[in-house]
Amino acid sequence: MTDNNPTRCGYVAIVGRPNVGKSTLLNHILGQKLAITSRKPQTTRHNMLGIKTEGDVQAIYVDTPGMHKANDKALNRYMNRNASAALKDVDVVIFVVDRTRWTDEDQLVLERVQYVSGPVILAVNKTDRLEEKADLIPHLQWLQEQLPNAEVVPISAQQGHNLEALEGLIAKHLPENEHFFPEDQITDRSSRFLAAELVREKIMRQLGAELPYQITVEIEEFKQQGHVLHIHALILVERDGQKKIIIGDKGERIKRIGSDARKDMEVLFDAKVMLNLWVKVKGGWSDDERALRSLGYGDL
Repeated sequence: MTDNNPTRCGYVAIVGRPNVGKSTLLNHILGQKLAITSRKPQTTRHNMLGIKTEGDVQAIYVDTPGMHKANDKALNRYMNRNASAALKDVDVVIFVVDRTRWTDEDQLVLERVQYVSGPVILAVNKTDRLEEKADLIPHLQWLQEQLPNAEVVPISAQQGHNLEALEGLIAKHLPENEHFFPEDQITDRSSRFLAAELVREKIMRQLGAELPYQITVEIEEFKQQGHVLHIHALILVERDGQKKIIIGDKGERIKRIGSDARKDMEVLFDAKVMLNLWVKVKGGWSDDERALRSLGYGDL
């Protein structure tokens, strides 16, 4: 604690429907890539902490899966439960929405956020992409009417616009506390988890609409030998056809996935990385609660 400023520390949940830019926002606030991103909905599957310590303030961000209506599979139910659980026991909630777009899934999130007793900040993202800026003012007013106690902040997570104002508001709402984590720690997740997520991101980015979301990645080996990090990752799919798509013609696609993931891992882990990828078919894993638990999807 300095002479004038108390030490502040608390939890900040980032919530919203799929694909509004929650993970991009977290990465920009932290100043480095931690959460994986792609244009596909439901890229984020787990809650993950991103920790930012600046002077007297430590904000512990909880990046959540997008809340969505599909509840037909065990994996969907897991993601929705994770996102809803993040609203409890946090000090601040950031509800991220996309410009002037409003969907049924935004409404679903709104209905959960309305019951939050603590401070809520409505972050209106991607405002730099609005063709008609004049459309924003009435929409901001409408949003304010939906959540009268919320503070509304237009931002661009991608460009970093107005994030200082957002962080200033967050800091103001954090309680006086000693810091919970060392100041150089940026996440609660293991290196193995982050490696698996980077492989999954590259698959989702490269495959477009070709592959449904029934893929997951398991790290089978993660060991340092000298200056080199050896990582063996197993990509699980549900059908043989999906395996062929990931491997690609003469193995070209899996090579590209591995090359892109390795480059990001070398930056994240600050080490030379030898990455080996395998693809295996495990039918029905995304709707099998026991299989999901064994793959690290927590309590279902």
